[in-house]
Amino acid sequence: MDLKEKLLSSFMAFEERVDVNADLHNIRTEAIKNFEYKGFPTKKDEAWKYTSLNSILKNDFSVFPKEENALNYADVKKYFLHEIDTYKVVFIDGIFSSFLSSTTHDGLDVCLMSSAMTKPKYKEVIDKYFNKSANKADSLTSLNTAFSCEGAYINIPKNKVADKPVEIVYLSTGNEAALMVQPRNLIIVGRNAQVQIIERHQSLNSNPVLTNSVTEIFVDERAMADYYKIQNDVLTANLIDNTYISQKKDSIASVHTFSFGGNITRNNLNFYHEGEHVESTLKGITIIGEKQLVDHYTLVNHAQPNCVSHQNYKGIFDGNATGVFNGKIFVEKEAQKTDAFQQNNNVLLSDKATINAKPQLEIFADDVKCSHGCTIGQLDESAMFYMQSRGIPKKEAKALLMYAFSNEVIESIKIPELKNRITKLIASKLGVNMGFNL
Repeated sequence: MDLKEKLLSSFMAFEERVDVNADLHNIRTEAIKNFEYKGFPTKKDEAWKYTSLNSILKNDFSVFPKEENALNYADVKKYFLHEIDTYKVVFIDGIFSSFLSSTTHDGLDVCLMSSAMTKPKYKEVIDKYFNKSANKADSLTSLNTAFSCEGAYINIPKNKVADKPVEIVYLSTGNEAALMVQPRNLIIVGRNAQVQIIERHQSLNSNPVLTNSVTEIFVDERAMADYYKIQNDVLTANLIDNTYISQKKDSIASVHTFSFGGNITRNNLNFYHEGEHVESTLKGITIIGEKQLVDHYTLVNHAQPNCVSHQNYKGIFDGNATGVFNGKIFVEKEAQKTDAFQQNNNVLLSDKATINAKPQLEIFADDVKCSHGCTIGQLDESAMFYMQSRGIPKKEAKALLMYAFSNEVIESIKIPELKNRITKLIASKLGVNMGFNL
């Protein structure tokens, strides 16, 4: 039995395990029908022409963990932003860990999707937001919707500023020979509210893991959402991440994606403008080697006038690594005075590394300022020679150039402790100890 057949046959058993209302049952049923019809994407699909899932779908993934596993905080502390106090929503093999988590209902909700989907007091919010911005035609989003049960539920009410960042952490113990998990996150930032969120997926051993994640984020009028994704997993971990962000008038939303580890990582990031004077920021740094693959697929849908979007992705590829950047800016006829920028810069450190870049503009308005660009090259040999002539060893000189290349993205991190952590991760990835922070 292949993975698709296993998932289809498991659907009824899954629904019997979860307590859902009729509306959610109907949503799930439609979603599993769409996945049954479309199946897993292949390279024949235009959006997936550079990324094949065949190698990972051969694994005999368990779709339900057999038992709840416990972890000691000391063993996983390094995966948290422990330098500061944060709210934490932690899952072990897809199951909520109350021991490692720090949730709240004091003025804001930082808790579980399973509670929000089953408790009557959340029904109005779930009916209004759940599965409303997600792409219902996408097969992997549909698969996640069909099995949606657990994940983070974050609701910041109007005029509320979250007093500390929120960490969403998914840990895989490897107690299963191969495990597939499908977290579903719902984040609502009310009018004039603000929140900072850090998301991480981490495997603790080398058993294969496939994570099919969907996150819906709703940013209301004059609200601010600042989201960071840290992807530094082991070489047997695979992540498919679908994030959908809907923004109302005068809102500001940013997503920073740091892709350093994992086998296959696919980031689908979709922004939808639903009001004027919206600001959207999409930035990322990718540093990979060996046979790793990172695929960024972005969409900013400018549907209203006077909005701004800024995309800036940096990639450093070594070994036999493959990078993909497929970014689209879509400007509808009504979206006059749009200001949209998209840039993708890549450095290849190896003759065997590959980058496939496809920046796109589709503009149907006539009073706009839109630009896009892509560069692919190697390290500046003259700069390397200059630094080495000043006594800087070749390895450190190379790392300095890589830091300078990445600095524009690093500088926009708004949490100082996270900025330091990312700087150290980059230094570790490059195999040096720089002795300073950017």
